[in-house]
Amino acid sequence: MSMFDLFKQNKCFIIAEAGVNHNGDINIAKKLIVAAKDAGADAIKFQTYKTEHLVTRNAPKANYQVRTTGEGTQFEMLKKFELSLDDHIILKKYAEEMGLMFISTPFDFESVDMLEKINVPLYKISSGDLTNIPLLRYIARLRKPMLVSTGMSNLGEVELAVNTIKEHGNYDIVLLHCTSNYPTNYDDVNLRAMITLKDAFKLPVGYSDHTAGIEIPIAAVTMGAIVIEKHFTLDNNMEGPDHKISLNPDNFKNMVQSIRNVENALGDGIKRCNKNEERSRYVSRKSIVAKRKINMGEKLTIDMIDFKRPERGLLPIMVDLIIGKEAIRDIEKDDIINFNDVR
Repeated sequence: MSMFDLFKQNKCFIIAEAGVNHNGDINIAKKLIVAAKDAGADAIKFQTYKTEHLVTRNAPKANYQVRTTGEGTQFEMLKKFELSLDDHIILKKYAEEMGLMFISTPFDFESVDMLEKINVPLYKISSGDLTNIPLLRYIARLRKPMLVSTGMSNLGEVELAVNTIKEHGNYDIVLLHCTSNYPTNYDDVNLRAMITLKDAFKLPVGYSDHTAGIEIPIAAVTMGAIVIEKHFTLDNNMEGPDHKISLNPDNFKNMVQSIRNVENALGDGIKRCNKNEERSRYVSRKSIVAKRKINMGEKLTIDMIDFKRPERGLLPIMVDLIIGKEAIRDIEKDDIINFNDVR
């Protein structure tokens, strides 16, 4: 299955990034799936990992994780949020019954194997693993579409990742521009870098967002993003590392609706009077009319005519075609002038 099969053209694919916002509770994970569907997401994404393979036992927390969960190690924090194979099976089935695509980001080889067992349709690569060449090779060989986040990287590192994936026979790649700050300040977004990625690698692009609001994902769609990923939570006040930087269901729904409105507004690019403008054109544009009574036999001069609404006769752009012509009837003031009135 190719990226074109998964993503409809002219419709951005919107991923609700549940991540670890289930707090290790499958019932919360199910509620996230229902809420994501109600909010209009196309897919829900979780994170699949074995803590022992992901971090050392003494790995420090990121600053934002300390702010949201207190002191301690990443190992202690992440261990609480692990999902088992059975959890994955249940959640994938539940999501698909709801009409959502189930996606997860694997962080280690064992987790890739787990996701293959449940036959996920694509793989999301986290920004942290952009330079994890062994993991990229392992996933690329599966020949499934890959969404590759590029936070914290430069073009050289992205090039290495893209080449690694292609060298193993996988060309189904979407590059996601991303800034790995939680939350991301607006002046750190650098959204034009998404276009740089598109131009440099001739690949479709998207945007993985960590800003607090919804404006930047909407802007990314206007710039050509075909995928938007945004952190999603049931409640920003829940305990856990990512709830504060996530959108609640109401805000996520507003983002989705805004993106769909923008997509409709972008149109096909053909400049024309559309059907719903025709009435406006009739009442707003002008016709050539008599400025005063013009007697039969008079030759029309510019001071005999005026330009007034509605658009029902000759347009002002045709004025040079009637100047100097002879009136073949009496034309009253404000009468619209047509070619059959002159010779």
